Amino acid sequence: MVDRLLGRHGPGESRAADPTDAVWAHVQQARNLKRPHTLELVKAMADEFIELHGDRLFGDDSAIAAGLARIAGRRVVVIGFQKGQDTEENIRRNFGLPHPEGYRKAMRVMDLAERYAMPVLTFVDVQGAFPGAAAEERGIAEAIAKSVGLMSRLRTPIVVVITGEGGSGGALGLAVGDAIIALENSIYSVISPEGCAAILWRSGEQSHQAAMAMKVTAGEQQELGIVDVVIPEPGEGAHTDPVETARRIKEIVLERFDVLGRIPLDELVEARFKKFRVMGPYVVADRPAPPPERTGIADRLRGLLSNMPSMPSLPGTRRDVPPGREEG
Repeated sequence: MVDRLLGRHGPGESRAADPTDAVWAHVQQARNLKRPHTLELVKAMADEFIELHGDRLFGDDSAIAAGLARIAGRRVVVIGFQKGQDTEENIRRNFGLPHPEGYRKAMRVMDLAERYAMPVLTFVDVQGAFPGAAAEERGIAEAIAKSVGLMSRLRTPIVVVITGEGGSGGALGLAVGDAIIALENSIYSVISPEGCAAILWRSGEQSHQAAMAMKVTAGEQQELGIVDVVIPEPGEGAHTDPVETARRIKEIVLERFDVLGRIPLDELVEARFKKFRVMGPYVVADRPAPPPERTGIADRLRGLLSNMPSMPSLPGTRRDVPPGREEG
């Protein structure tokens, strides 16, 4: 079973039947550079969109796009990770890897959503938060933690759409929602397959096996209860028809907003909190009875002698009379 989980082959198994190939194909699709990103999807979905900039503390982070949109007549706050379409734009957007100010900008816009009773729609496609020294100096861990905390108690409906690669805490910083939707070829994991392989096998060459064992695909995530809805992608993938992909996302998102909008806010927040608390269930086995204490050598000898039969009395002696007091 372990061999099957890790994609190892038996003596008579064929490489063509290896399930790790299918899983790795999903990983490659999720990382396709031509997949539509947040701004492209919003442009196809929304009737109107106004992008907001800056976190009011440090600056603006181009790796996260946030703003106000009108989708099918509904006012919505949209937040998502944004990668570039070419090398120049990728450099400007830091290849979609956000700094702390990106998450703080997102939180600022989330506060507006709660204040004006607008639902929140987030798009997730990121390998992880920026791991550089500048992000650490400005408090990347604190920013992600605060974003997770804010989303867990935000008093407005939240729908999350995983469009590509959802990696690590960088993705979770915008992925706490009432409904988690994923495109068919997206992946979602606590660490990249390469990072997992580097830890377990100390080699990135085992990333295929790591991806298989981690169950990163959207279908597997749905079976685990992490993802609620998986959206089929058109043609050979979302990148082949971004407009149709956006239409399918829009249909599911509006349906979810209609359902969530009918739930009282107190119940909505409580259900969201419980949704994430029950993820990753496990069973606590009963403790085995402790082994009996080992007795010392003196106690063992005492017990052994007490079980021995008493010695017979010698002829002409009385065992019940103390020595030296025998009757004459």
